[in-house]
Amino acid sequence: MKLSEAQIKEFDESGYLFFPNAFSAEEVKILKQAATDVYGQQREEVWRETSGVARTAFAAHTYNDAFRRLGAHPRLIDPVMQLLDGPVYMHQYKVNAKAAFDGDVWQWHQDYGTWARDDLMPEPRAMNIAVFLDDVTAANGPLLFLPGSHKQGVVEAGHDLATTSYPLWTLGRDTVSELYQQGGCVAPTGAAGSMLMFSSLLVHASPANISPMDRTIVYLSLCHVDNHIRQFKRAEWIAHRDFTPITPLADDTLAELIS
Repeated sequence: MKLSEAQIKEFDESGYLFFPNAFSAEEVKILKQAATDVYGQQREEVWRETSGVARTAFAAHTYNDAFRRLGAHPRLIDPVMQLLDGPVYMHQYKVNAKAAFDGDVWQWHQDYGTWARDDLMPEPRAMNIAVFLDDVTAANGPLLFLPGSHKQGVVEAGHDLATTSYPLWTLGRDTVSELYQQGGCVAPTGAAGSMLMFSSLLVHASPANISPMDRTIVYLSLCHVDNHIRQFKRAEWIAHRDFTPITPLADDTLAELIS
């Protein structure tokens, strides 16, 4: 999958790209079952909301074959390598759930802000690319982006240890309001199988899901191999220490699992 010049320009201007229906219904079915499997496991990599439902499953590519294959899928790896201009490694892998009725908020933040402060990643030569495993609508806790906010560099943030079960470097209301005035706010929505790619500096959040619809998204956080982290205070399954370049698999790697 190769990005066009128009897509590269759009990414530079807005900080994200949206690809509707990038994965087939059959591929999504495999990944959705994989998410159910990993959420059902009692292991330290699976974080839960205060209600007990799964919030996120870290490093799922290390203990689930479908997610291992997705973690080297060319539809995800190739466009990121194109934008980062070289080989990438897996800095972080998350299967984020927003369970119906109980999925909690993710506060306003920049991912690179956390990676720089907690992991000493030298530069924002890293980004996220994500796959919707459920239909994402205005009702079930979609991602919220502040377009163009990635051009502001790392902005001031505080370490929020209380709002949710997961600690996060978060932005204050005044900062978010100022960035909103500059570029607005959008909520990319679409069918299961759609894909998002966004800058590690893009300010984003997601509201709680009080709807009766689940919302699950898989995130690969990919970093240029020359830009690997220098500090290892977080668990390896949160901030990976294997800086081996990812070799993309065949495009039909998930189809091989269809029985």
